[in-house]
Amino acid sequence: MFDSLWEVYGDMVSRGFSPTVVTYGILMNGYCVQGDFSNARRVFDEMLQRGIEPTVVVYTILIRAFCNEGRMGEAEGVFGRMRESGVVAPNLYTYKTLMDGYCRMGDVKRVFDLYCDMLKRELHPDVVIFATLVDVLCKVGDLKAARNCFAYMAKFDVVPNAHAYNSLIHGYCKVGNLAGAMRLWVEMEKCGIFPDVFTYNIVIKGLCDSGRLEEAEGLMEKMDKVGVLADSVTYNVVIDGCCKTGDMEKAIEVCSQMTERKIEPNVITFSTLIDGFCKKGNVKAAMGLYTEMVIKGLAPCVVTYTALIDGHCKVGNIKEAFRLQKEMLEAGLTPNVFTVSCVIDGLLKDGRIHDAIKLFLEKTGGKMDDGRFCAPNSVMYAILIQGLCKDGRIFKATKFFAEMRWNGFKPDMLVYLTMLQAHFQFKHMIDVMMLHADMLKMGVVRNTNIYRVMSRGYRENGYLKSAHMCSEHLMECGIRFPDSGG
Repeated sequence: MFDSLWEVYGDMVSRGFSPTVVTYGILMNGYCVQGDFSNARRVFDEMLQRGIEPTVVVYTILIRAFCNEGRMGEAEGVFGRMRESGVVAPNLYTYKTLMDGYCRMGDVKRVFDLYCDMLKRELHPDVVIFATLVDVLCKVGDLKAARNCFAYMAKFDVVPNAHAYNSLIHGYCKVGNLAGAMRLWVEMEKCGIFPDVFTYNIVIKGLCDSGRLEEAEGLMEKMDKVGVLADSVTYNVVIDGCCKTGDMEKAIEVCSQMTERKIEPNVITFSTLIDGFCKKGNVKAAMGLYTEMVIKGLAPCVVTYTALIDGHCKVGNIKEAFRLQKEMLEAGLTPNVFTVSCVIDGLLKDGRIHDAIKLFLEKTGGKMDDGRFCAPNSVMYAILIQGLCKDGRIFKATKFFAEMRWNGFKPDMLVYLTMLQAHFQFKHMIDVMMLHADMLKMGVVRNTNIYRVMSRGYRENGYLKSAHMCSEHLMECGIRFPDSGG
């Protein structure tokens, strides 16, 4: 469509008609809508070459396009040129667009820098600006500042709307403060602002994440009564909640309700159910859903394949897991850190230690902005370390443990337990002591299993005083266990 627009533009120029800034704005907007930023930029540059000064609308079109793609450096470049021109000044919508882009990136400092700059230019913030400020503060977990910012709206005679309340309610739900979220809900209704589908979805998700499924379902019923139509997000959130509690029967029942309401299950619905069944060890049911999904013409995503690969690895069907990985790659999908972790786990379970290490190094050894590579996380390290220890490759495990710590990851109790057992087995007592000191430094909560392993390990290696100290420490904490020599 936009190629033909460009052809019309070319024909227009060849006939001697001079394009205006409006013409260029239409072309730029068209290219931006279809995600063709190189051509949008080409139109912008040609406009400058012809000596046509862009309007604030044209500048903002390009800024919005870059912000939507997360290309904040390029958005800033356009914003900077606009200000340097001395002809066109950014308006409120320009600031809204740029602030929203930084909000999505979680860059609080830049959002507030822009806010202050906007005030200096005597542009008065509206409810959308305040909602953005509240949203970015909630994203970084500063609820007190978010609440203060929300209250600050009154100074500018700005009346909060549903979007502003939703931003704050979402912040409270994210940190598990559902009581605070519900107080805001009541306050919202008292102000004559009726909760919309987004408000309901936010709170329903908060309830599901806290395991309060019955209340979430009750809120869904309330939606029906007050005439707020549940959408696919509502149902997917509740289905996910059921899956997380392992109630797959209920998850399928909610999915059936969804279809009865003429809302078609989407890729997220199927992926959530597939993951739920895989976690329950019911890979057959998961594959049945996968087949149904494909028949319906829905393309499986990275999450779908990752769930299936993990499910097959956990039940020992490594061959099928690798077949699915191959299918995923052939579909043009790039494995993420969770997919790679699942495949590494499968290789280790299949005894292919060398291949597991090779895959880890291949996938984490390049630039992170290259789609072929991914940044390792604590889960990936933990899987590799535990697999290597189980195979008796303690030196390799120690190397990856040191790398894990160097990269700033905090090992969990299970990783420390695995490493301690292996070092005790190979009588690496200095390494044991260093690990114990590292646990204390990292503030890892030591439980009965840790002290049982340490007490037994020290005793078997002749460190009776250290073994006794471990037992005494547990007794001081009110924890007792059979302290026999075995």
